[in-house]
Amino acid sequence: MIKNIIFDMGSVLIRFDRNLFIERTGITDPADKELLMREVFLSLEWARMDRGSLTDEEAFQIMCKRLPERLHDAAHKLVAFWDRPILEIEGMYELIEELKGKGYGIYLLSNASYRQHEYWPRIPASKFFDDKLVSCDVHLVKPQPEIYRLMLEKFSLQAEECFFIDDVPMNIEGAFFCGIAGAVFHDDVQELRRKMREAGVDVECN
Repeated sequence: MIKNIIFDMGSVLIRFDRNLFIERTGITDPADKELLMREVFLSLEWARMDRGSLTDEEAFQIMCKRLPERLHDAAHKLVAFWDRPILEIEGMYELIEELKGKGYGIYLLSNASYRQHEYWPRIPASKFFDDKLVSCDVHLVKPQPEIYRLMLEKFSLQAEECFFIDDVPMNIEGAFFCGIAGAVFHDDVQELRRKMREAGVDVECN
């Protein structure tokens, strides 16, 4: 019986649209946009921020060594302010509110940098969450099996009583490896509701 719902954050609770964030910096040249995508979002430093082996500021300083000076300000905005404003996934707040009202435990498991603790309270649905585990704090990232096992241990959860939602298939596969059922989120809350219902979660479906 499912008693706890575990959510990813980026592209599940809130939009994490790299192209949109680059557009918001005001950069218009296609080559510069491509450079920012590669050297910021798709960089080793971004991955290290998620693992907690670099702070956001440390990562930014390294990124700047590979970027022309004209892009330093844009890179800083992408590292330090991509979350302004927070963009919610439509329908997710209502789903989480419903689940909370029905007595489900609500948890977050996210690959994110140390700055997550700053912007997390600004995500409206965060108020429904019982607790969270963020990759930077434990120096583990999804889909490493250790991070799922640590979450179960930390919050005294049973794997068979949990249902995990993430937009990355390999992260769901990692959860399955640890005995946790789940569903890949495809930016469609109604589809997600149907998947949850099929798994035995008491949730309304259209």
